[in-house]
Amino acid sequence: MSLLNPTRRLLLQGVSAAAMAAVALLGIRRAMAAGKGSDPIEDLIANMSIEEKAGQLSLFGDPTRFHGTVVNPTSEQAATRNRVYADIAAGRITGLFNGIGVAGGREMQKIAVEKSPRGIPLIFAGDIIHGFKTTFPIPLAEAASFDPDLAFRTARAAALEATAVGLHWTFAPMVDVARDQRWGRNAEGSGEDTFLGSQFAAARVLGFQGSSLKDETSLLACPKHFAAYGAVQGGMEYNTADIPETTLRQTHLPPFKAAFDAGALSTMSAFNDIAGVPATGNHYLLTDILRGEWGFRGLVVSDYTSEEELIAHGFAANGADATARAINAGCDVAMQSGLYNDYLPDLVKSGAVSMATVDEAVRRVLRVKQALGLFDNPYRSLDEDREQTDLRKPETLALAREAGRKSIVLLKNEGGLLPLSKSARIALIGPCINDKYDYPGPWSVFPDVATCVTMAEGFQAVMGGRGTLTMARGSDYELPYEGGIDEAVRAAEASDVVVLVIGESAGMSGEAQSRVDIGIPDAQLTLAEAVAATGKPVVVVLRHGRALALTGAAKAAPAILATWFLGSETGHSVADIIFGDYAPQGRLPVSFPQASGQEPYYYNHRATGRPQTTAEKDYKARYREVTNEGLYPFGHGLTYGDIVYGTTMVDAARLSWNGAVEVRAAVSNRGTRPAHEVAQLYIHDRVASLTQPVRALKGFSHIDLAPGETRTVSFTLRRSDLEFMTASLQFAAEPGLFDVWIAPSAVGGISASFELTS
Repeated sequence: MSLLNPTRRLLLQGVSAAAMAAVALLGIRRAMAAGKGSDPIEDLIANMSIEEKAGQLSLFGDPTRFHGTVVNPTSEQAATRNRVYADIAAGRITGLFNGIGVAGGREMQKIAVEKSPRGIPLIFAGDIIHGFKTTFPIPLAEAASFDPDLAFRTARAAALEATAVGLHWTFAPMVDVARDQRWGRNAEGSGEDTFLGSQFAAARVLGFQGSSLKDETSLLACPKHFAAYGAVQGGMEYNTADIPETTLRQTHLPPFKAAFDAGALSTMSAFNDIAGVPATGNHYLLTDILRGEWGFRGLVVSDYTSEEELIAHGFAANGADATARAINAGCDVAMQSGLYNDYLPDLVKSGAVSMATVDEAVRRVLRVKQALGLFDNPYRSLDEDREQTDLRKPETLALAREAGRKSIVLLKNEGGLLPLSKSARIALIGPCINDKYDYPGPWSVFPDVATCVTMAEGFQAVMGGRGTLTMARGSDYELPYEGGIDEAVRAAEASDVVVLVIGESAGMSGEAQSRVDIGIPDAQLTLAEAVAATGKPVVVVLRHGRALALTGAAKAAPAILATWFLGSETGHSVADIIFGDYAPQGRLPVSFPQASGQEPYYYNHRATGRPQTTAEKDYKARYREVTNEGLYPFGHGLTYGDIVYGTTMVDAARLSWNGAVEVRAAVSNRGTRPAHEVAQLYIHDRVASLTQPVRALKGFSHIDLAPGETRTVSFTLRRSDLEFMTASLQFAAEPGLFDVWIAPSAVGGISASFELTS
């Protein structure tokens, strides 16, 4: 029975729109519960007007409940509360984003299900990138843990908090592989490596979504940005990505595929173009690959007004043309621009967009809402009790502290300067040491700033009155201030050791924060030189959302920690490592260059015909000023032990086509402290039909080593691990010789080799 029949009868009898919507929604629920007969989603689509369909494809920012950090440009679509409520009642809005609060959410949902023409529930979305009220390390920092299970747990905790305030959908994880550290959005991703990025993409999707999308704590994941946004030229935000299709498929698409295989039912189109076709209007990406090759059945949402930006790209003539190009390409939902509401009815009438295309987009949206259980319970995740009980729980704060310390990378520790004694006289210097507003980090939209633990607070808590802690800002982030250097020098001179906290402010990383020079700002470099001139040993604690090009005293310091932006529990996490209560375990997910001019710089580059393999400089692939090595390579990270790797061993000289080989190496801790090591497996295909990376990560393993302990770490390799994207655009392996390393980083280890036979 059509859902419209009883509604028509009520309409003829003069019954209210609220009653009609309630009857329609009741029919949907009954049909879904029965599980037989007509498909309620298809019945809805069959009876919707084109205006209602356009509304189901239109998503807007929520101006009525936004109480967070502004992360998008001002839009002409900004609306009043009355306007939003009227549009919901008219069926012109499928959902709202970046508004929080259960009471307001229930009020708007009530309008949607009781007053809109079809009673279709709203979906509430938000930018939950690395936590909600409890902020976790930025995704790039968390990738430094080399621990996907940690990412699963923090995403699960973020979902618990976000759904407690009424959200159903997060615009995360960002799974772009980024190899140019000038790009500000490195902070949101998992670094430069496709294998590592794929592991974290799947883990975060599983964490956000949980065991069932219908669960009150499940948060629909939205891997972004589809595709190759991390390949923008020059690391410049919103720029073009000009890459071969083999690189697109080998490097940039696998993390998306991993996310979809993990169950993600939405994705976001990218701002960039590829080969001249903007992603939001790219049929090959959004339909041929995503739906055709991969069988993706979820929805595609544009990035903020990216369908409208087809005009500025020069790809569309006007709003109507942009709308047609976007929806015909496979972009189901328009974010913020309002173009689909404005132009789809006339485009369908003119034939520029078929009704079948619109219906398929609406079908995807409604199926996602169905999968989330919104038709069964429109008020899911709108529980006032949970809003009071599920934010900043003790176990969530403990997880934030754990995630922070596991994300810290010990880059350098000459003379065993670290860990520090809790009884020492310490000068804690730097612009952020007491600046709570800087601690959540970039892309933290709804943080609880007041409860963030600063470096000063973390040190004071761990030292517990032992020793002395003298503090000085020294400078601002990018500018000096009068008397700052003198203040810092006095603090250093009165100390046994200096902990100098320098790097970027949170506002220097993230969207629209591309940098030409990825060094530490001059004001802080001047501060570092003045502090170093006192002769006191200096521990440099870096705060940053990308790899940095270190120079001067910042580079020369005997001990350096990469601490990124660690979120709510930053001070506790850093103190846990600096004072030795925990062994460092972080490893770099991005290569630190020697100079900004090396960017884009990444470990798994291809060999050239003139590689620099010796000290020879002339007529080799290199710059005049620096060698081709990074300052700190991908995978690098020290512990408080003395770790030694033995020779890599392979249990067979040949790997048969359908067989496997075991690769192993002994790893020893010759130090006097317990250590946590992350052993990494790399391969190199010596000869192939397309040139191959000099090394490629294929696995990693965490091992704890007591002083004097040796353990054997092993990995299994199969033909599938040796595949690459061929010129025919298929993954395949080719017979031949392969080098293999078990190593502490992308440049370490003692290699072995084996032959893949057909």
